[in-house]
Amino acid sequence: MLLTRRGWPIAFAIGFVALSMPSANAADWIHWRGPEQNGVSNEKGLPDTFDLSVVGKGNLLWKQPIGGRSAPLVMDGKVYTISGYDAGKLTEGERIVCMDAETGKIDWETKFGVFLTDIVSSRLGWTSLAADPAKGTIYAHTTAGHLLALSAKDGKIIWKRQLTEEFGRVTGYGGRISSPIFDSGLVIVGFVNGSWGDQARGHNRFVAFDGGTGEIVWWSSPTESLNQPNITLKGTYYSNPVIAVINGQRLLISGGADGCIHALKVRTGERVWSHHFCAGVVNPSPVVDGNFVYVCHGEENPEGGSIGRVVCLDASKIKNGKPEVVWDVKNLARRFGLASPALHDGKLFVPEDGGELFTFDAKTGKLIWKYKFGTVARGAPLIADGKLYIFDVFGKLSVISKLGDKEPDRDEDVQEHRFRPRAGGILETNGTPIAVNGRIYFQTLDDTYAVGNAKVDAAAPAYKPLAEETLFDPKAAPASIRLFPADLTATPGVDVKLAVRYLDANGRRLEEPADAKVEWSFPNPPLPPTAPKGANPPPALKASAKGEGVYAVITLDKGPPPAQQGYVVAKVGDLTARARIRVAPTLPFKPNFTNVPVGASPGGWINTQGKYAVVEIMEAGKPVKVLSKVNTDARPPIARANAYLTTPDATNYTVQSDMKGGVVDGKFPDMGVIANRYLLVLDGKLDPNLEKRTLRIVSWEARNRINKVIAYDWKPDTWYRVKFKVEQEKGKAVIRGKVWDRSLPEPADWTIEFTDPNPNTEGAAALYGYVANVTQVDGKVVPGSPIHYDNVSVVPNGKK
Repeated sequence: MLLTRRGWPIAFAIGFVALSMPSANAADWIHWRGPEQNGVSNEKGLPDTFDLSVVGKGNLLWKQPIGGRSAPLVMDGKVYTISGYDAGKLTEGERIVCMDAETGKIDWETKFGVFLTDIVSSRLGWTSLAADPAKGTIYAHTTAGHLLALSAKDGKIIWKRQLTEEFGRVTGYGGRISSPIFDSGLVIVGFVNGSWGDQARGHNRFVAFDGGTGEIVWWSSPTESLNQPNITLKGTYYSNPVIAVINGQRLLISGGADGCIHALKVRTGERVWSHHFCAGVVNPSPVVDGNFVYVCHGEENPEGGSIGRVVCLDASKIKNGKPEVVWDVKNLARRFGLASPALHDGKLFVPEDGGELFTFDAKTGKLIWKYKFGTVARGAPLIADGKLYIFDVFGKLSVISKLGDKEPDRDEDVQEHRFRPRAGGILETNGTPIAVNGRIYFQTLDDTYAVGNAKVDAAAPAYKPLAEETLFDPKAAPASIRLFPADLTATPGVDVKLAVRYLDANGRRLEEPADAKVEWSFPNPPLPPTAPKGANPPPALKASAKGEGVYAVITLDKGPPPAQQGYVVAKVGDLTARARIRVAPTLPFKPNFTNVPVGASPGGWINTQGKYAVVEIMEAGKPVKVLSKVNTDARPPIARANAYLTTPDATNYTVQSDMKGGVVDGKFPDMGVIANRYLLVLDGKLDPNLEKRTLRIVSWEARNRINKVIAYDWKPDTWYRVKFKVEQEKGKAVIRGKVWDRSLPEPADWTIEFTDPNPNTEGAAALYGYVANVTQVDGKVVPGSPIHYDNVSVVPNGKK
């Protein structure tokens, strides 16, 4: 749900989508790779040397104890960054900070909690920020799954979406989540997700949000549109997109979680081309020069051979949805998989994971030279004023001053700056420096630095603009239509409004044709061939549509079931468009599994299809329908899953469920419930200290920010009633859990309690299940420990 949802007259009065990149001035750095998105700054007069020991000396202009691991953003005289804070403390979280670019003075900071993720604290703040300078808006993708629009002036939230609880976003250890990009009025972000219906199966998808309102404009699933069984999801990834205009088309180009690099139309998400060149995920971001696209990876290659690859593609020459390969270097047996390349003066500079910089001729792919600058590389290089700046992860910044045709001499051509944490030891340096307005800005995990010659009055440099798009013809016949919003969440019995938008071939808005007649329907499409095993197609949406010009009011059914999902289709002549509608429950909510077919999952629930399903079991000699955790797939996103029931803005409620776990090969599952982003879990493992199974309250599984544990030696094949209540009280959350054998009366006292002074103030209610012991014998799957759920309810505190 949106934090702020604008009224319909405002939300639908958006005019033609902007035709160009944000109108940044020459002193702005609003893409993490710079104005040309290639890792190059055209700044002049940067200091030849600097000393980082004393502020005010040695060209060190200022230093702030605000760490980070990405690239800062500079806009309108301010420096913006995202980072973790208070590591190891109960107050630990993530924050966005605004500093004065001249002095380093902190103007504001906005903090967010971290919850329900496998990402550890040293990997917080991995994403880079994006911005709309015309409207003064900062966009961020946080570790916990928030996509945020904030005022650049004061850090106040304009709107937010919760990618995990709304769309089933998946994270993985290592901080592998991608940064957003802003273009043409849209905030676009890619991630791995699995939600419902045609998005039930986990895949790498891209989604575009309206930059002003946060409403969804389009979804794109390039992997599925390829329809090639050998190209599948390989894991989470963090390739960040770039924008280019090639063959007159405005494109978003990004590596993906499927071993491909994809090019999508910015305004529609239509896939223009894809190149499959990796057997794993593609983490580095591409760079583009005219029609040429450069990208690399550090995984195995699909056709075998050595590991790692660097490729140049001519994206102006497309055949059968594939670009022409100009050159392909795959014989070096090096991993180019963690850092992104930079392109300058006909040379492509590519960091290898082991801290060696490879320099290729951009036209031919010939290796010119290589230089060993460190031991591990994750940050991308910056090229500015004839020098290359690059971090080694273990506390070292190298500045290479000669970028010619010979390998740099370590003694004559390279400066090295080493960093130590305030407590001693090794300080990680994962970020990418930037150079703007006569200054170099960079971060260690502890600090932000500004380096420059205070006496230099830097002239604004010129940068090459994007190529021109195909000329816009406002009288052109529409090439497509779309519904806006393209995906929305509503509640039973509440009307929603959709608009039909007419688009040219580049996705630019056209006026409504005078003779346009819109036909509305609610189809029940089958799931795609790649749907999760056992998943059933959702029922048709129970709703009606009343059209009025380019708009339609969708009236959702008030009757049962209280939660459902489905599609609405608009047809204009030969053109069709579809929107996804999730009908989420209002509280109190008590789902009835008897209304759900066996093998299906409840409608309107997120991250549930293919991970949870209704089954029929025998209870007291009678068949009973209950919800079951899928226990036949060992892949982590399926073996352990949160099934989200409500919208993310739910707060001050109690979630309750009966649950029963079985034992297979002596191993128990983990099972529990989630309220306000706190997890109450019956842990199936024996605690090494207590030598018993336990009951735990946690919020961030990868870190023990909260880890309240008590012994609770629960038994297999026994129904337990689990009750979990979270109350918000003046800056703190009071968390209480109660567990008892459901055949017995409810105990008066709470079983476990905790008070969080750094509270999660809202969050979707969810069921939790983890089955880790799925195995195979003679090629056949042996199911792991079963989990069953029944009598689920979510009730506002103080009500029954």
